[in-house]
Amino acid sequence: MTKALNGPQTTGREYRNLSEPQYRRRRENNVAVAMRDGTRLLADVHRPDGQGRFPALLAASPYPRQMQDFGAPAGFIEAGVTDFWVPRGYAHVIANVRGTCGSEGTFGFADAQERRDMYDLVEWVAAQPWCDGNVGMIGISYFAIAQLEAAVERPPHLKAIFPLAVTADLYEAASHHGLFSSSFVTPFLAMTGLTSERSDRLWRSLPVSLVRRVLHTPRLHTKFATMNGEAAVTMLRQLIKLPHDPHPWDELWLDAAVNHPAHDEWWDERNLLPLLKEVDIPVYLGCDWENVPLHLPSTFTAWKGLSDNACVRMGMLGEFGLTWPWESMHTEALAWYDHWLKGRDTGILEGPPIRYFLPGADEWRTAESWPPSQAPHRELALRADGTLSEDEGDPGSLDYLVLGAGLGRDKPSKIDPPSVLTWTSAPLTEQLDVVGDIELHLVASATAIDTAWIVTLQDVAPDGSIAEVTAGWLRASLREVDESASRPGAPVLPCRNPQAVPIGEDVEYRIPLVANARRFLAGHRIRLVLTSDDQDPSTPAIMSFRHASVGTSSRNTVRSSSRLLLPVIA
Repeated sequence: MTKALNGPQTTGREYRNLSEPQYRRRRENNVAVAMRDGTRLLADVHRPDGQGRFPALLAASPYPRQMQDFGAPAGFIEAGVTDFWVPRGYAHVIANVRGTCGSEGTFGFADAQERRDMYDLVEWVAAQPWCDGNVGMIGISYFAIAQLEAAVERPPHLKAIFPLAVTADLYEAASHHGLFSSSFVTPFLAMTGLTSERSDRLWRSLPVSLVRRVLHTPRLHTKFATMNGEAAVTMLRQLIKLPHDPHPWDELWLDAAVNHPAHDEWWDERNLLPLLKEVDIPVYLGCDWENVPLHLPSTFTAWKGLSDNACVRMGMLGEFGLTWPWESMHTEALAWYDHWLKGRDTGILEGPPIRYFLPGADEWRTAESWPPSQAPHRELALRADGTLSEDEGDPGSLDYLVLGAGLGRDKPSKIDPPSVLTWTSAPLTEQLDVVGDIELHLVASATAIDTAWIVTLQDVAPDGSIAEVTAGWLRASLREVDESASRPGAPVLPCRNPQAVPIGEDVEYRIPLVANARRFLAGHRIRLVLTSDDQDPSTPAIMSFRHASVGTSSRNTVRSSSRLLLPVIA
């Protein structure tokens, strides 16, 4: 294959003995695969046109399998580049989960039935005459979820997985510590329902084929290397305006958004974290640092859940590390699968298990554990004068206003206090490397029985330009945390019993920001932004992911005894 792939292809290192392209591709469309209950899922099988048997990479999701080679910068083209894998001696099997794109049954949104289907798909692939019995899996996002779903079921022929940008607990992605991620979940379910109704008559039509050819022209294809998450979310929002059958998509939305606001049994069925201790095959995790509101948090909870696994690796990527169509990290994945499925000595296991790109320094780093053990936390006070400093200064507080139920549209134009608070440090006298778990110890009161805490950490350059680094969220009534974990960034428990906020009383909150890595350069400032409603486009929202409003109106008061805890590497 001569096509240049977009995005970083490795974590900054060289490999050896990698498979070279030598085969043409043979394709079988709409192959029916029977599950144990008789339901038939459809798959497209792409395999080398050569003698003998080959290892296989399975990709499964609710997204149109027919479009995975379309080449558009669309958020559902994530199965990997078939024309990279097949010439190098791998079968690439792209399947639709039940209830999507011609597969029988009803879509269950990562439920237990979907896990059983993944087991059956893996074993079906292994039994085919063109497969040598060695099966891996490939693809990011939902394709990565399917990989973990299969792994926890432990099909005997699944030898290794490569789940980049994974979500191990669906609640963690759909509800950020009690705040419903409406700008993602709503268009995701609508888009999945819309595309699931379309058949080969559309996906394999002549007009689509002509567009595919244009999208693959080198000049246009190169432009997609810097398409960001915001563009994908915007596209999804446009798609939801098109008509589609509401079943089961509207019922799933009601379950996620309304019927199950706390982590209850419905979400437990879609939580793989307790099951990861059973996974004993090699796992390669990874994500891009920008993916704060979706897959980045789960990368680290999955790493922790796999702590008993003898072979787990992790590669963390910088800006545009995972764009669409997904083509990055293919050389890294090839080194992984050549080792585990073909028995080649590629060097993939050499060196520390964690490699991460450090934005700001723009270089690769390594670590033996996560978070890196050499990163003690530095405390910065949220001073009453709006600055971030190690010195609290005179004790005091700052107030801000949140108006629920649409009141914000009708408020007087000059009403105080503001709806957003910021604290900004003085210009740094030397560079600061922040790597690991970040937390805000917030001491605050509210005049409502519930409110939201939405926190964004920013890097402010001398020219005033702003880079959003990471964020954290917490619904005040779901403030229970795991106090047995004393380190900053301790996980918020899946709270099942909301507790009303005592009106007007100070409450101490532990708000974990999503772990990240950043070099703040000398002369730059560190800024913390706090609000309680991010529906206003002027408020920060990484990847433009915004949340359903809690709906209460409140005056929130933040005390200067609050502290931002940053993990700083010397």
